[in-house]
Amino acid sequence: MTKNNIKELSIQVNLNGLCFCILNRTSNTIEFLNSISFHHKLNPFDVLNRLKTELSANSIFSDEFDAITVIHQNELSTLVPKELYDENNKADYLKFNTKILKTDFITYDDIAVNESVNVYIPYININNYIFETFGEFTYKHSSTVLIDSVLQKTIKSNNANVYLHVNSSMIEISVIENEQLQLFNVFEYHSKEDFIYYVLFVFEQLKLDVETTIIYLSGNIDKNDELYNLIYTYIRHVEFEKLNFSYNYSEEVSSDKLHHHYLILNTF
Repeated sequence: MTKNNIKELSIQVNLNGLCFCILNRTSNTIEFLNSISFHHKLNPFDVLNRLKTELSANSIFSDEFDAITVIHQNELSTLVPKELYDENNKADYLKFNTKILKTDFITYDDIAVNESVNVYIPYININNYIFETFGEFTYKHSSTVLIDSVLQKTIKSNNANVYLHVNSSMIEISVIENEQLQLFNVFEYHSKEDFIYYVLFVFEQLKLDVETTIIYLSGNIDKNDELYNLIYTYIRHVEFEKLNFSYNYSEEVSSDKLHHHYLILNTF
């Protein structure tokens, strides 16, 4: 007997909010897409409680899923060239830019497109709960998804392009030139001044021209936002990421601001 509907669930987790997406592979339809923002940054314990509440409150999550992916979005990661990577030294790679506790679980993702390894600390309490609830699943770091997506679609260009993914208190910046990743970094910001400082800092460090370099935006930002206006004040070419997905969208899914969900839509 063949199964009628093949469904996949992706869950994006950070300390500022949650995002859920369900793809029906059989009909190639995004059936469910929802983001929840917290009023302030929570700790992993409280995030888990919110996750439990959301999963139990909606009957759509009681469906049977053929694949489940959890995306951990935090600043606790670092990239290592694959040829230099030694699994025995995972903690050593991270300790230069992350405060590590002895109890932290450290893991890594392979990023095949540029032969690198992404070493990071996932929210292990979230992983344990997802396994108890759904069984086997896959998990990745958000930067793995972002780097892979921008490198997969990068066209040959001598000019550098900047990709900025915006969260309510964190920005993830990728810079691609000649189909190579020149920089990936995560900055936590607490004000609009912090935000634009970090963006312009990247431009300055890589000697990028604010008059010619294109910056592509995704995540929690819109054209009428204060942050958008701030970027456009200093950088001439500002565009929103184009999502070239062939998915259909159910009537319940708003498809007018899909760049908000750029990260989770790239997990399928």
